[in-house]
Amino acid sequence: MNNNIYRNGLKPPLKWAGGKRWLVPYILPIWEQHAKGRLVEPLCGGLAVTLGLLPQGALLNDINRHLINYFRWVRKGLTIKRPLKNDKELYYHYRSNFNDLIKGKKGHTKKAAELFYYLNRTGYNGLCRFNQKDEFNVPFGSYKNINYVTDFTPYKALFQQWEFSSVDFEKLQLQEDDFIYADPPYDVEFTSYSKDGFTWEDQVRLVKWLLKHPGPVVLSNQATERIVELYADAGFKIAYYDAPRRISCNGDRSPAKEVLATRGI
Repeated sequence: MNNNIYRNGLKPPLKWAGGKRWLVPYILPIWEQHAKGRLVEPLCGGLAVTLGLLPQGALLNDINRHLINYFRWVRKGLTIKRPLKNDKELYYHYRSNFNDLIKGKKGHTKKAAELFYYLNRTGYNGLCRFNQKDEFNVPFGSYKNINYVTDFTPYKALFQQWEFSSVDFEKLQLQEDDFIYADPPYDVEFTSYSKDGFTWEDQVRLVKWLLKHPGPVVLSNQATERIVELYADAGFKIAYYDAPRRISCNGDRSPAKEVLATRGI
C-alpha cells in the first residue's frame, strides 16, 4: 500500500484492528467529488480514513468513549511524560491503573488518555476490547520493538477543525450535504469493541439510519453473505475488494473479501 496516502504526513496515532487505511485510495476519488461538505464518521475507529481524506470539517463519533477521550486530549496538544516501555509487568500495571480510572469515573482525564494510548500500542494486535464490567481486558502483546510517540502536538491544529463525540450513531445531528463514511465492526463473532458490543440488529439499524440521509454515503464491511444481502436490498451499489487480514485466530493471513457500498454518489 502506498504510504503517501496521508498527504500531510500524519498517520493514525493508534494501532486499530480492522482499520481501513488500505481503502483510502478507493474512497478518496469519491470524497473529492463532495469535499466541500462535512465528513461524518459515525463509527470513526482509529481515524485511518479521516486522516487520509483530510476534510476541512468533520464530525467524528464513536461509541467507545475512551477512544474519543484520547482524541480530545490529542486535540488539546497531548504530551506524555510517564515511562512507556514494551514491558509485560508495566503493561499489566498500567492496565490495572486504567481500569481503576474507569471504575472511579475518571475515564475522561488526561491520565486515562495517556494510558489508553500505551495500552493500545503495547497490547495484543492493537485490539480494543472491554468486558461487561467495562474493563479493558486485552492481554500483553508480542512486539519486539515499539516506537512510542510522546508528543502529539503535530496533530493539534488539524484536530481543531474536527468535532469529536461519543454517542449512539442515531443521535448524531446531520446536515443534508454531509458525506457519511460508515465502517461498522465486521459481521463476525468478535464484537466486544465496547462493553455492549455491536450486534446484527445494530448492523440493520445502521443501514436503516443511513437510508434516511439525503446526501452521499459510503459503507464498508466484510463481505459476509448476509451483509451483502442487507446492503443490496437497501439499494446500495456494491464493489468488492480483497482486504488484508489484520487478525486471524487460525493463522490464515489470506485476503478476505470486503464490500464498499455507496449510495447517493
